[in-house]
Amino acid sequence: MRAAWMLLACCCLVLSAMKDPFKDFNLQKLNSSVKPGFPKTIKTNDPGVLKAARHSVERFNNCTNDIFLFKESHIKRALVQIVKGLKYMLDVEIARTICKKNGQRNLDTCDFQTNHTLAQTFSCYSEIWVIPWLHKFTVPVLLCH
Repeated sequence: MRAAWMLLACCCLVLSAMKDPFKDFNLQKLNSSVKPGFPKTIKTNDPGVLKAARHSVERFNNCTNDIFLFKESHIKRALVQIVKGLKYMLDVEIARTICKKNGQRNLDTCDFQTNHTLAQTFSCYSEIWVIPWLHKFTVPVLLCH
């Protein structure tokens, strides 16, 4: 019985020390003035907004036949809404990088295209739904032009 308690204690210690990949999507971090169901403007440099923007860019990259990866270049506007999790609504500019899809997959180390013939930018509206306690996110809306 003592061994079972020791194992349980070790498991709890390990789990508490692990980095939570969804820690930036924290409901308690939001301003208390955010009411469930009502969208509220949020800072474009908020960690949750940045992560949500990256998820929408990853979806864009998975949906295009472009040989190069795109990444977010500027977040113009961000809203958040509490709805069984967090729903981010973003206006984002994304631009083509020098990284090819079959090579580098870490967008943080990809620079934007400097070749004027290859440079391309899109303005996108995306909605990203995050359920932190299920470690789940979806991008149900992604409109780029």
